[in-house]
Order: sequence, then structure tokens, then C-alpha cells
Amino acid sequence: MGQQVRDGFVELYGTEPEGVWSAPGRVNLIGEHTDYNDGFVMPFALPHTAVAAVSRRTDGVLRLHSADVEGGVVELTLDALTPETDKNWTAYPAGVLWALREAGHPVTGADIHLSSTVPSGAGLSSSAALEVVVALAVNDLFELGLPRWQLARLCQRGENVYVGAPTGIMDQTASACCEDGHALFLDTRDLSQKQIPLDLAAEGMRLLVVDTQVKHSHSEGEYGKRRAGCEKGAALLGVDALRDVPYGELDAALARLGDEEEVVRLVRHVVTEDERVERVVKLLESGDTRAIGPVLIEGHASLRDDFRISCPELDLVVDTAVASGALGARMTGGGFGGSAIVLADVADVDSITKAVEEAFAAAGFTAPRVFEAVPSPGARRLA
Repeated sequence: MGQQVRDGFVELYGTEPEGVWSAPGRVNLIGEHTDYNDGFVMPFALPHTAVAAVSRRTDGVLRLHSADVEGGVVELTLDALTPETDKNWTAYPAGVLWALREAGHPVTGADIHLSSTVPSGAGLSSSAALEVVVALAVNDLFELGLPRWQLARLCQRGENVYVGAPTGIMDQTASACCEDGHALFLDTRDLSQKQIPLDLAAEGMRLLVVDTQVKHSHSEGEYGKRRAGCEKGAALLGVDALRDVPYGELDAALARLGDEEEVVRLVRHVVTEDERVERVVKLLESGDTRAIGPVLIEGHASLRDDFRISCPELDLVVDTAVASGALGARMTGGGFGGSAIVLADVADVDSITKAVEEAFAAAGFTAPRVFEAVPSPGARRLA
């Protein structure tokens, strides 16, 4: 796709770009809604990427174009960028340049042409891929020398403040820092990372992503409500973040919350989910990959019943896959639609896929999109 995007740049702007970069979407193996609670997550990069051809400008102008969106080049003035005024796709790349300049980095403009194969609205971080590919390109071209984790932080700031979406740090860090053939065990408090080998094919397994085709939008309130509820729980328990509630003391902590029923549910999910991430890390490091299946199922039940961010389509994927012999399954991503993941033996992949497709047809749902998730490289320069 790199050559295609390069050619598109030449057609649009009349010159060769200074380079071409890519950044992947991600799927989260385990650790949902823990990242903004200073907790643990475990994403890996998908083979699906956003690709950007970019050249520097010196006149304070940002020109943006996407091969995936109808319309011509959008021209913006860097000095005029104002948070929460852009409700279009351009807010994501523009927010990155806004955040870099706010942090004092000398970015003087750019011509950018983008194209992405990351499914939009599927809970696979299409927005983070857009942000990270632009951040990496600008970091290289303007020789800013920022490490990957810091680029991820600035991308998150762009999304939180400029776009107005209260997302955690996981998506951008995954896109920027994941490695081929590994899942990323990330402590979102100090951003310490450990690459955990994840070669399912070698063990006769596959991880499927089932995109329900149900679109979500985090900035429309429900995500923010959950985040505020988690912050309320931390405040009531007298801790900096729910990460600080020990798993062994969870029952006592919940008892202290009294009749705050919604906060109790949110706290219980976050504390048990952090423990599930640590359990999966131990299982993978000990070579017992198959045993992570039941942990995925537990995680889905917690997201469905305690966090209440599943939907009928996601529940149908998980229930059907497990009933059809999957080793494990759960919704992944922010919720209210998007995708589920299914861990299965190679021999069972076709029958599970067929069962899920038939269940969707019987329920009158839009046919899902099913593809294999292979742990892939993080963001990089292509040319």
C-alpha cells in the first residue's frame, strides 16, 4: 500500500513526498477499560495499517487528504487550530500537530496523504493508527527525537483535548510500540513495557476478530460516564486510581462503597480485569497458551454484567463461538459494538466462523466480518 499512497501524494500535491510511514491498528487480548485507571493492558498490533505520505512545510499550513474519505484536500492553519472545533476525521491528524506544538516542538506545517486498512468503528483503534502514523512522520521529518512512548502520550493528548474523546493511553502505545509476533504487556501508570511472545500458529491455534459491523462512538458520552464513575470509585476509596485497590482486598473495598451500586460494578470490573491481565501474562510466559481461553470468557462476562458495555451482537459472537468449541472469546475495545475476539484450535476455525455467521443471519443482524488477527509490527517508516 506504500507505493499507492506515495503515488496518491504525487497526484494531489504535484511533488514526491519526503517519506512514507505506517502505523497499525490493534486488538486487545485482555485488559479492557483498565488503561485510564492506571492499570494493565495487553494489546498486539494488527496487520491492518494506516499509511501516510508526508512532506514538511515552512509556512504554518497543514494540508490533509484521505483516500478513504470523499472530498478534496483540507487546508488548515496551525496557528488557528482550536480544540473541539473539528468534528471530522481531520481532527485526529490535526490534533497530533496541535499537541506537538503545544508541547513546544517546532513543527511548521505539512502536506499529508493518508489511506488506512484498519476497519473504522470496529474497536480496533483506527483513530490511534491515524494519529501515530502522523506523529512518527513528523517526529522523523522535523528531527524531534521523541521516543515512541512520548509520541503515544502526545497522540493521546491530541485525542483527549483536541478531539474531545476521553480515551486512555493503550491504543496509541500499542500502535507505536508493539513488536512482530508479540503482545505488549503495558503498565499504563509508568508506561513500562514487556514484549510477551505470542505465536498462536506454532501451537495450532488462531485468534479471530469478529467485527459485528455495529459502529460505536466513544465521544458520545457512555465511555465518559464510565470513566467518571471509575474516578468517583477511586475518590470514595481514597486511592489515586483503581489500580491501587489490591485484588485480595476487593470485597472489603466494595463493602466500603455501600449502596453506590453502579460504582461497585465499575470498580469490581477494573480490579478483576487487572488481575486477569496478570494471569494471562503468567500463562503465556509458562507456555500454557491454551489456558488463557477461560480467562477471556471471564473478561467478557465482567464487561457485559459489571461494566455493561456489551451489546446483543457481541454477546451472540461470544456465546455462539464458545458453544461451537472455541477455547475462549470476549468483546474487545471500548464497547457498544465493534469487535469480539475468538481463540480457537485451527481445526475448529471454519465451523466456528460458520456458526457465528448463521447465528447472525438467524437473529436478523448484519453479516459480521471475520478475519485472523496475527501479532504484527508496530509503527515504522516504509520509504
